[in-house]
Amino acid sequence: MKSYRKELVFHTTKRRELINITRDVDMALKESGIEEGLVLVNAMHITSSVFINDDESGLHHDFEVFLERLAPEKPYNQYRHNTYEDNADAHLKRTIMGREVVVAVTQGALDFGPWEQLFYGEFDGKRKKRVLVKIIGA
Repeated sequence: MKSYRKELVFHTTKRRELINITRDVDMALKESGIEEGLVLVNAMHITSSVFINDDESGLHHDFEVFLERLAPEKPYNQYRHNTYEDNADAHLKRTIMGREVVVAVTQGALDFGPWEQLFYGEFDGKRKKRVLVKIIGA
C-alpha cells in the first residue's frame, strides 16, 4: 500500500467563500499514482470546512442564507467566544458543514456520483488557509 500527502493553500479575499477544489484534489490523485484506494480531504483550520455537493450558484447562495440564519455573524456580542476574535459564527458554520470528506478512488479517478464536487468552505477568511489531501491505496 502507498500513501501520498499534499497541502492545498488558499488565501481568500472575503470572509466567507466557497471554492471548488475538485480539480486540485484530482491533480493530487494523479500525482500520487494510486489507482485504488481512498482520499481524505480535510480543512486544517477550525473555521473552514470541506464538503461534497453540487457546483450550482443558486445552491451556494442557499448555503450562505441557511448558515447565516443558523449562526449569524453579527451582532458580535451575541457570542461568548467573541472576546479576542469576532469569529464565533465561523466556528459554528464549520461544525454544521463538516471538517472532512473521504472519497473512493477507483481506476485512478475520484469515484463520485452525478453532480458531486469537492468544496472548501471558508467562514473566517482574508488570510492563508490550508487543506490536507491524504491518499492511501495501491
